[in-house]
Amino acid sequence: MEKTINITLKVWRQKGPQAKGAFETYQLSNISIDSSFLEMLDVLNEKLVSEKKEPVVFDHDCREGICGMCSLYINGHPHGPDEDVTTCQLHMRKFKDGETITIEPWRSRAFPVIKDLMVDRSAYDKIMQAGGFISISTGGVPDANAIPIAKEKADEAMDAASCIGCGACAAACKNGSAMLFVAAKVSQLALLPQGRIEASRRAKAMVSKMDELGFGNCTNTGACEAECPKNVSISHIARLNREFLVAKLKD
Repeated sequence: MEKTINITLKVWRQKGPQAKGAFETYQLSNISIDSSFLEMLDVLNEKLVSEKKEPVVFDHDCREGICGMCSLYINGHPHGPDEDVTTCQLHMRKFKDGETITIEPWRSRAFPVIKDLMVDRSAYDKIMQAGGFISISTGGVPDANAIPIAKEKADEAMDAASCIGCGACAAACKNGSAMLFVAAKVSQLALLPQGRIEASRRAKAMVSKMDELGFGNCTNTGACEAECPKNVSISHIARLNREFLVAKLKD
């Protein structure tokens, strides 16, 4: 027999960016512990629609843990109580029968609420546009693979590249800092020969855009690494600081 639980949800409801939000309480019964967290929210919305009430707005896309759009604060943790997973990979078996689950949107000045649990994360896109790319011609895949790269460097670059830009790092940070995200994007290119050509311009441009968009400063609390669903290391922040300092010295 399928095991089910009864839960109480405290969900943040907010009609728009300028509106005043508040928590609303909902009761759900017979939720399968094998269902995902987003499937549970689907059940809630079906119930609200059947009651002629407005469904809860939340963001999602791939439901495979690779796009980062399922950005929810669950019981005080970005993406919930499970480790190294996104919200869409969180399952209801992580919760107990009768438990109260509090669900909020990201809490960061740079991520304004659009409606309910959906936030505007386009600030990360603007940081990427400022310098998170290689503009020189590097040829095709065979050309890139022909350049020897030490395995240690390649592994470190892949660790940085695993960042999905979900925003959990900024949401977890008491200062609302985006340093782990920016560091990961700078690091993945700075570690490869193809990315060294524009390294100085990239570091300055991305840090400048991060500051312009209202993200806070890093004070090395480590909350970003602890809550990152892809386990990106804060060692990349040290590299970003070095890259930025070298760029400034060159100026």
